[in-house]
Amino acid sequence: MNEYRYENMIYNRCGNSGLLLPIISLGLWHGFGDNYDYDNMINLCRVAFENGITHFDLANNYGPPYGRAEENFGRILKDLFLGYRDELIISTKAGYDMWAGPYGNWGSRKYLIASIDQSLKRLGLEYVDIFYHHRMDLETPLEETMFALSHIVNSGKALYVGLSNYDGATMERACKILSSLNCPFIINQNRYSIFDRTIENNGLKLKSKKLSKGIIAYSPLAQGLLTDKYIDDIPLDSRIKKDGRYLKDDVLTHNKVSQISELNKLAKERGETLAQMALRWVLRDEEVVSVLIGASKVEQILDNLKIINKSHITDKELAIIDNLSL
Repeated sequence: MNEYRYENMIYNRCGNSGLLLPIISLGLWHGFGDNYDYDNMINLCRVAFENGITHFDLANNYGPPYGRAEENFGRILKDLFLGYRDELIISTKAGYDMWAGPYGNWGSRKYLIASIDQSLKRLGLEYVDIFYHHRMDLETPLEETMFALSHIVNSGKALYVGLSNYDGATMERACKILSSLNCPFIINQNRYSIFDRTIENNGLKLKSKKLSKGIIAYSPLAQGLLTDKYIDDIPLDSRIKKDGRYLKDDVLTHNKVSQISELNKLAKERGETLAQMALRWVLRDEEVVSVLIGASKVEQILDNLKIINKSHITDKELAIIDNLSL
């Protein structure tokens, strides 16, 4: 491994906790299932770690099929990261559909505790660093879900707790419960990009700042829309062509392509790619600790790493971005 891997990366404190996260983390939502090449997976993880990316993010149902991303990362831990466990932050989640029947979904105590046990088995680990509840469950009492998360930490199966896809009001209620249990809740994981500002509108970002909880943003490039790949055409190797479940070609309206083109021009004026500007935009406020990138090519990781020590976006540029995207 590159012995200088920590020299250039920036690490931010996650809320008021003791945990530091790299400003860029690697998400395994896409690219780590059966429909992808294992050698490419291990190369992506190697390049990430050798450049100071210490955080790898999963969920129980990442694949396809469900669970396969955890299994493949478990292989990578043995093949690549043997002896480096204490230098890694590994997170996983549960909350979405995972197995058949009424007990493999949402936020019950039964589901969450069974899920962490299954995830640890697939990963080949004794614990994960962060365990998230993946989404709000309006049917299960919030107290039950939070007590389950606290139990998982007290059982030594996770070091910290996170919440994902919560709104501000529900996160604040959850925070009070977890605080009463002395459970180390430190981070929120939510979708956030120039094109998706839900956390600004539902109070999550404001409440996170108030409560000193970190935010890690997923889909900061809007599933690849905030790159230059879709300005002229839809590439055959793009996510739209290879996997249309999460990003469909009908999102590329004339207006959306025009927005992307104009944002790309602004990025060029700043001397960077659109992807780099989009990541820098998400990281502009201190409550956002890290951005979760996905990658199918090593070059994408290396390109995103160039945001380190880049100039901040000016107020004038922020206003231009708002005008182009809202």
